[in-house]
Amino acid sequence: MNEDLRGPRTARTRARPLSPDERREVILSATVPLLHVHGRAVTSRLIAEAAGIAEGTIFRVFATKEELVDAAIARAFDPGNVVARIEEIDGQLPLEDRLVRLVSILQQRFRATFGLMQKVGLVGPPDHLHDSAQADAWRARLEGLLVGVVGADAARLAVPVEEFVHVLRLLTFAGSHQKVADGRLLTPDQIVDVVLHGTLRKD
Repeated sequence: MNEDLRGPRTARTRARPLSPDERREVILSATVPLLHVHGRAVTSRLIAEAAGIAEGTIFRVFATKEELVDAAIARAFDPGNVVARIEEIDGQLPLEDRLVRLVSILQQRFRATFGLMQKVGLVGPPDHLHDSAQADAWRARLEGLLVGVVGADAARLAVPVEEFVHVLRLLTFAGSHQKVADGRLLTPDQIVDVVLHGTLRKD
């Protein structure tokens, strides 16, 4: 058969092989969403399909599926894009609007974390988050981000801004947990209204 009958030859290009770090990242990124659905029952086959790799590739990066799952759970507790989303809040918005956006970001994070913990059978954060130095560093960074959202409006508060954001974060945490909130989750507007304006009638 001559080339005219076969048609033009199509050039096949091979994708650049992933580095070990890139391969690990692809696998972890594919695994985290699956944990929210399947918990620890997720299979290596499902992970491979989601990552677009051969199943055997997983075990060239992780010794066992359990090791991969533990690494993915640890990854899920990383701050991820939370920092970037908080930093993107428009400082020109009114204070109440900024706080509602902030609480929405935190609440989405808390609810996703609580859901994952329940799905994988965790009663507390992974072991690496119990490291006091690491935990203290993250709390300090988060407080700085929250104080930054309040900005110059801190002068309008009746309490120190650090105390204000501490209460805001704690109420967001409690109001985002199904069991703590008795199944009556608070909305971002409710949380901000309580912390910013209180609940006493202003007669």
